[in-house]
Amino acid sequence: MADHTSPLDSGQLLSPDIPMLNSPPPPPHPPNIVNGDGPQQVILVQVNPGEAFTIQRDDGQFQCITGPAQVPMMSPNGSVPQIYVPPGYVQQIIEENGVRRVLVLPQTEFHPGGHSPLHHPPPPPPHAHLQAFIPHPHIMHPPPPLYSGMAGDMNPQYISQYHPAHTTIYSEQDTHPPHGRASFAHRDERASKTYERLQKKLKERQGVGGGGGGGLALSKDSPPPSPQKSRGTPPSGGDLQNGLGGKGAEEQAQPSTAVTVLGKSPGKGKETESGELDEEAKALQERLNSICKPVVTDIQARGASLSWVAPSRTEGDDEPKEGEEGPAEPSFTYEVSVSYSGKDGKYKSAYRVQAMCNCLQGIPSEPVSFTTLSCEPDRPSPPRKASGTKNSLVLQWKAPCDNGSKIQNYILQWDEGKGTSASEQCYYGPQKQYRLTKLSTASRYSFRLAAKNDMGVSEFSEVVHIMTSCSVPAPPLSPELIQSGVTWLCVRWHRPAGSPKEDEIGYVLEMEEEGSGYGFQASFDGDDLSHTVRNLHRSTTYRFRVIAYNAEGKSNPSGVSEFTTAPDRPGCPYRLTVKGKPHPTSFRLTWDPPKDNGGSDVTKYVMELSEGLSGSSWNQVYSGSAMECVCDGLSPGCSYQARVHCISAGGESPLTEPLQVQTPPVPPGPCQPPRVIGKPKAREVQLRWAPPLVDGGSAVSLYSVEMFAPQVDEGREVYQGSELDCTVGSLLPGRTYSFRLRAANKAGYGPFSERSEVTTGPGAPEACRPPHVTCKSPTCAVISWEAPSCNGAAVSEYRLEWGAAEGSMQMCYTGAALSHEMRGLLPATNYFCRVQAVNIAGLGPFSDAVLSQTPCSVPAPVSSVHALRESEMRVEGSRTTERGEDEEDEEDEEDRPLLYSPSTCLGLRWEAPCDHGSEITSYLIDLGERQPILTGPVTKYIIQNLQPDTTYRIRIQALNSLGAGPFSHTFKLKTKPLPPLPPRLECTASSHQTLRLKWGDGPAKAQPTDSLQYHLQMEDKNGRFISLYKGPCHTHKVQRLNESTSYAFRIQAFNEAGEGPFSAVYTFTTPRSPPAPLKAPRVERVDELCEVSWETLPSMKGDPVIYCLQSMQGNSEFKQIYKGSATFYQLPNLSSSTEYRFRVCAIRQCQDAPEIIGPYSSTVILLPPRVDTPGVSGATGSKTAEAQKPKRSLTDEQFSFLIIALLAVTSILIAVAIQYFVIE
Repeated sequence: MADHTSPLDSGQLLSPDIPMLNSPPPPPHPPNIVNGDGPQQVILVQVNPGEAFTIQRDDGQFQCITGPAQVPMMSPNGSVPQIYVPPGYVQQIIEENGVRRVLVLPQTEFHPGGHSPLHHPPPPPPHAHLQAFIPHPHIMHPPPPLYSGMAGDMNPQYISQYHPAHTTIYSEQDTHPPHGRASFAHRDERASKTYERLQKKLKERQGVGGGGGGGLALSKDSPPPSPQKSRGTPPSGGDLQNGLGGKGAEEQAQPSTAVTVLGKSPGKGKETESGELDEEAKALQERLNSICKPVVTDIQARGASLSWVAPSRTEGDDEPKEGEEGPAEPSFTYEVSVSYSGKDGKYKSAYRVQAMCNCLQGIPSEPVSFTTLSCEPDRPSPPRKASGTKNSLVLQWKAPCDNGSKIQNYILQWDEGKGTSASEQCYYGPQKQYRLTKLSTASRYSFRLAAKNDMGVSEFSEVVHIMTSCSVPAPPLSPELIQSGVTWLCVRWHRPAGSPKEDEIGYVLEMEEEGSGYGFQASFDGDDLSHTVRNLHRSTTYRFRVIAYNAEGKSNPSGVSEFTTAPDRPGCPYRLTVKGKPHPTSFRLTWDPPKDNGGSDVTKYVMELSEGLSGSSWNQVYSGSAMECVCDGLSPGCSYQARVHCISAGGESPLTEPLQVQTPPVPPGPCQPPRVIGKPKAREVQLRWAPPLVDGGSAVSLYSVEMFAPQVDEGREVYQGSELDCTVGSLLPGRTYSFRLRAANKAGYGPFSERSEVTTGPGAPEACRPPHVTCKSPTCAVISWEAPSCNGAAVSEYRLEWGAAEGSMQMCYTGAALSHEMRGLLPATNYFCRVQAVNIAGLGPFSDAVLSQTPCSVPAPVSSVHALRESEMRVEGSRTTERGEDEEDEEDEEDRPLLYSPSTCLGLRWEAPCDHGSEITSYLIDLGERQPILTGPVTKYIIQNLQPDTTYRIRIQALNSLGAGPFSHTFKLKTKPLPPLPPRLECTASSHQTLRLKWGDGPAKAQPTDSLQYHLQMEDKNGRFISLYKGPCHTHKVQRLNESTSYAFRIQAFNEAGEGPFSAVYTFTTPRSPPAPLKAPRVERVDELCEVSWETLPSMKGDPVIYCLQSMQGNSEFKQIYKGSATFYQLPNLSSSTEYRFRVCAIRQCQDAPEIIGPYSSTVILLPPRVDTPGVSGATGSKTAEAQKPKRSLTDEQFSFLIIALLAVTSILIAVAIQYFVIE
């Protein structure tokens, strides 16, 4: 293709020897081109991509137009102008549905200087020059059909396949001699069949199309209607191969140049609903229907650019007069539809455009079709191995997609078996397989493949690795035994010596059982070098050999190896029994040999013995070949478990089931002598003993104790039972007794123990006589008593109990003396006492209790003293006095009693101490440096005439008829400082309803540590002061006041010292209130003026109210346009293109003060009127008018009525819910 020169190139087109078509420039109005009105006809010359079209203009200069493009030409007399074809080509005229097309095709025979005029009639049935329609050998499909551009069909496109080096208009896949004679000599028969099929389809299309099919009626082969937007977008460039919907270049025909003659359109399409539209909508609909077909430019292999011209005005549209402004140009939207197809005469790739405006949709334009350019093939798949030997390989591959240009050659590269990344070419040609010879045996080679066409070379495929075959492997060595089992043998072997690592060798392991007579049989086939043969017989000899094989064949068998399976372990012995009668310390066991010895003789038996029934610990007691044994050294009366197993060459057998054997018991052994628990008592002894060391194999169930009295030889049984202790009573004190013990079990009594001697102890003493009490003073008494009978043991000590109640006496003395002195007693108090004697035998009983009373004494000290609170420091009779002096106090003011000042007075309260039998007559209060204060028999007293903020040390003493008691503990009390003075009160801010008052110099907000607080009061209408604030802050805001009114205030300060005096009365006055804010004004446009109205406010306490209206034009500032008492204003001379903003406020005119201006209302915007275009429907205008009307808001009365109605409905619903859920 690169070496072949196209018969027609740009140089021939520009040659002056070839006559050019001289035509005037295209008409300015596209509708004349489409409709073809008048005697003139328009010819569309289609220039395909890569081609050139040259014309001569009126000035004599030549103009070259390169494709893709459509050049409109004008025919003045309606005939087809004369077109001269270049040498080597022939023209063909095809007429379909009133449209004539001239195809310029290469011819088989060429005559120099011979020209075929364009106005010749269509050619006769097929002859030699029609061989140009015959496709190449790899293209046997019929050529694409030709479509009429008048009935919505698309024109054929024969896109040439050109090389980038130069512009090729008509290209060929195969190289042929000049003038194209020899390449078409052998295609006459196929060209005739192709031409017959083409003529048949043309006749069928003309019969179906009738008069060309006007309007929207689609012909048989026209593209489908435009798809809806909801059906998705056309496939992307990646899904289209060469622009033919994946069909490639196999469906492209020979390239040619098409010249289309457009005639008058016979029809206008089917009727629409234009009758319901007005004249302007009909004109717009006709304009939308007149859109021209799109133009395809910049066609590439996988993309193209699409453009079109907006619908222009028709001749029937009224032109605007001079000085008048015409209607605005409507905005159009476009919908582009695409159709993809590529076989059986359907479209390859067709586009058409459709215009829309103001909900109107025009008919689709004529479709335009085109074919994308060719490119290099796709990346092929890697080659595969078809067959091979030790020195040769046969590779095959599949052809990839050629992308519109036939694949001419394949490039196969390999690494020559070097294993490197460098590749060398081993084949270049059109075949799809290749045979490589003279290769190395068992070697690996790497290959990759690429395809080449006229457009270039594709990418190389992935690298594939292929190996050559090897020779038959050598016999391997004899197999070896890895491990043997009872029913399996693990055998391994080695790779044959000299075989290459790349050779894939398999192995067959054959086995023969000794004495079976079947010979060697295969037991394994694979590439592993070891195998475990299972399901064999125990203690059996097997013979093995190995055969190696590869792709070339099998080797000879290896040497034979013999291996024997291991014997199995024997079965367990049976009939394990006791021979004879068990003895207390031994027994004899016997057993029988196992029934199955596992293939080998038993070498020895092992006997194991476990003491007890748990079986947790087993000891081996016998090992030998005999089948009986004697177990001795056992314990009487114990249970034993015995088991046996045997051992052979195959291993150890399982253990037998344990056999339980019980040895007989014997009487228990002697016990240790009984011992005494604790000290022996005077009349009983408690004994305890331990079980015998040897129980004879049976648990001890009984003990027997015998006692021997003094000077008595025979013993007496004093206890028989299973316990390990006993108490022997009815003894005499101070006597010596002997005891012995024996134990018994199921076998009988055992021997007696040795004797043990025990001596009983003495008895407790008798009860003492009642003690004698003598009082030495009110707080001291002496108690004495006599010694009781000792009862065999000397008294070691006495115990004295003393208490204020008979049932709660406590021990106060322990010792050997017969008297005791009690101190620290309370005067005039009753006491009880009793005494008890103790010796080594124990405690004697208590004596009878004795009652005694101490004499009277001075009072006890005051123990609890408290300071009175301020509310408790009242002056006696103060409440009655206040009511008598001020009878006109207000009812809501609290009647507080007169209190002592905490700055000069201190209040005390204490609890009365014990009088010790004599009534308290007075109390003495000691203040330190001051004179003591003597009071009566009271428990509360207020000390007056003290210094403020002073600390005093105070103590109190009680007195009775016997004297003064001790002082109480000293405690400190401090008087408070004097109350604070009132601060200055001032007004910092005021409004018509509020006053903000401030006092003092502290912060506005109180601190947590502030101790000084304030009390603010205001005078009401009745002249009384009421409380407004009480706290530590220095400011307060008084709300809900009346305008222009004076109010009186006073303030008082207080702290821990008390409340200070009230300040002088301060008077402050509230200012007048401004008018209330107005609602947004209502604005209505009336022609060239607007009327602004607003709500009316009533007069404020006799002061009239006027209004101020301000306006802002555009982005300027607000300016006052009206001020007066009216509630509306008309603004004339409005600008139609300016935006206005209005706001209004109320002004209060005071009689004796300046005017007070209220807040402005919210701003209202007046937009300029909208200018509707004539194409807008009446419905749109009505909606705009409705949008310009201001929305009316509810009045105050309507809003109040709506709230009352909602509250009534809510109350009814709540009553119904209560009735239903609560009452019922």
